[in-house]
Amino acid sequence: MMAIALPMVVSYGCDTFMIFTDRMFLSRLGPELMNAALGGGLTAYLMITFFMGLVGYTTALSAQYLGAGQRDRSAVVLTQALIIVAVAGPVILVLSPLAHRWFDFMNVPAGQAAPQKLYFDILVYGAALNLTRHAFSSFFSGVGRTRIVMVASLISMSANIFFNYVLIYGKFGFPAWGIAGAAVGTILGNAVGCLILLVSYLGRANRLEFAVARSLVFSAGVMKKLLRYGTPAGMETALNILAFNAMVLTFHSMGTVTATASTVMFNWDLVSFVPLLGVEIGVTSLVGRYMGASDPKTAERAVRSGLKMGIAYSGIIFAGFVLFPEVLVNVFRPDIADGVFAQAFGTAVWMLRLAALYVFVDAVMVVFVGALRGAGDTLWAMGLTTSLHWLSMLLLVLFLKVFGFSVVASWLGVILGFLAASTLVFWRYKSGAWKRLRVVEAAPLAGGADPQGRV
Repeated sequence: MMAIALPMVVSYGCDTFMIFTDRMFLSRLGPELMNAALGGGLTAYLMITFFMGLVGYTTALSAQYLGAGQRDRSAVVLTQALIIVAVAGPVILVLSPLAHRWFDFMNVPAGQAAPQKLYFDILVYGAALNLTRHAFSSFFSGVGRTRIVMVASLISMSANIFFNYVLIYGKFGFPAWGIAGAAVGTILGNAVGCLILLVSYLGRANRLEFAVARSLVFSAGVMKKLLRYGTPAGMETALNILAFNAMVLTFHSMGTVTATASTVMFNWDLVSFVPLLGVEIGVTSLVGRYMGASDPKTAERAVRSGLKMGIAYSGIIFAGFVLFPEVLVNVFRPDIADGVFAQAFGTAVWMLRLAALYVFVDAVMVVFVGALRGAGDTLWAMGLTTSLHWLSMLLLVLFLKVFGFSVVASWLGVILGFLAASTLVFWRYKSGAWKRLRVVEAAPLAGGADPQGRV
């Protein structure tokens, strides 16, 4: 678990830091641009989330083939994922104008709306690139080679920070593009990461081990499995991000001060949550591998290991949110004294403290969801996590818009509702239904692998 999940935690942490630095750099120019980057960036991500979840099931499916002794089929899974990406790119661009209507419907503040639309319009052109990188990362995660994913993310993050610094502020003779520079820098950073993964995938050792040359074909059987088990995962991701996006824009619709306080809190909330997805990937990969090898007992051991990692990480986050919220909020203070940020400061501090209430629940939930997904129980995983996200969004609208509660009181109500409903994920895992699922059939072993897929 440490060998597979820890590099993925670092990888997701790097991706989070890329987004974090975008908003931190922009916060120096004023809170409106920082808020616009959160709203526009989340919506650009929303446009690709269905396909992200769909091709992301490459992790579980390639892991199951590896565990079943069919490692050559793992590369075939990636080929099918790339075919999906080729179709998805144009579809996303065609649908992108809907985002502007979404911003107008959510009543984004006037000073935020124009830069938010610009940021989105540029980012959406990098959708296919983002999906391609995710497909390669999912393959390497599934076969247990997460170090290359980590290396690609580290270099991608470094490139993104450099490009953003140059293009946002206009350094080294380049013009200062502001929020447009942040979007371009993010696309360039993703391109660097994608190139590293592609070179590694086409490397001689990888080509020979996974028969890459023979995998570059359409496989109706593998595509059917990827669509069957990946579609619920894609729907889950899309619906969850839509709910989260609606929550963010609901806060933003309450005015610039509330938008600034919630943006600061959500920036740190993403820092706390997204690296946990690395633990989830590790659990999904190992559970998929051992379920493919018909070894549910060892799959359960992988889940317990994932829980230990997730809780240890969340303990650090909990301490930061409880003990140092003022320090964390001040990271986003503009260079020039700003009245909006001064008014938002106290609210942001309290929202961060309250967020500490659910960091451990997040850790437990992503591990159990990763186990369900790795075993093929994707429909239940979709239903449970989607229900939790939409319940949180509806509670926020109810408390904030209908009952007229304060921002802090509404946020507390959302958190308490989330904590109560999250017990359903634990119930599904403990039911043991996932242990009886079979996604792929075992085949005669080849290439020196034992029944658990080790070399």
